[in-house]
Amino acid sequence: MSICYIFASGEYGKEWPDIQPGDLSIAADGGYAQMQAHGVDPDLVVGDFDSLGYVPPHPHIVRHPAEKDDTDTALALSEGWSRGYRTFHIYGSLGGRLDHTLANVQLLCGLVEQGGQGMLVGPGMTVTAVHNGTLELEGETGRTLSIFCLGEPAHGVTLEGVKYPLHGATMTVQVPLGVSNEFLGGPARITVERGTLVVMIVSD
Repeated sequence: MSICYIFASGEYGKEWPDIQPGDLSIAADGGYAQMQAHGVDPDLVVGDFDSLGYVPPHPHIVRHPAEKDDTDTALALSEGWSRGYRTFHIYGSLGGRLDHTLANVQLLCGLVEQGGQGMLVGPGMTVTAVHNGTLELEGETGRTLSIFCLGEPAHGVTLEGVKYPLHGATMTVQVPLGVSNEFLGGPARITVERGTLVVMIVSD
């Protein structure tokens, strides 16, 4: 399955994707500088370029005014979606300004609720989400993962293959029931019958 990679203006860790033929790479404003530093030329550049500070010399640019409703990352995601991509890995989407991090988590939730798949990648953490279904993840024994409900109550939550399992629970935005769980060395299965859960995995 082809992946749309978006490079945003947040913080970056050591992780860098292996972009394959058929994938789409989009620089969202300041993410262009990160791609240039890694010697990677994006397929498309999107943004108002207030973070980057200049309009890059690129043949494929979608420029937006600085006063707009959507973030540059949201605009980049929309460009990828309109081109038929449904799996998104968004780098530089965590850390930095907390408001932008929360906005990216909201984008992730909206993506999975539309039937897409997404992952936010930042220094020391990866974030994904699951909506009305099951998510299976691999992780070394003892690696931390936290599961949050950040919107309407999530019903029928079952956590398997983790240190602190749940069976048919209801999770709400008011109670951090799923914080600081751990992998047991095999696959962890996160099921929500109705609702959306955000899953945060601590990385090296």
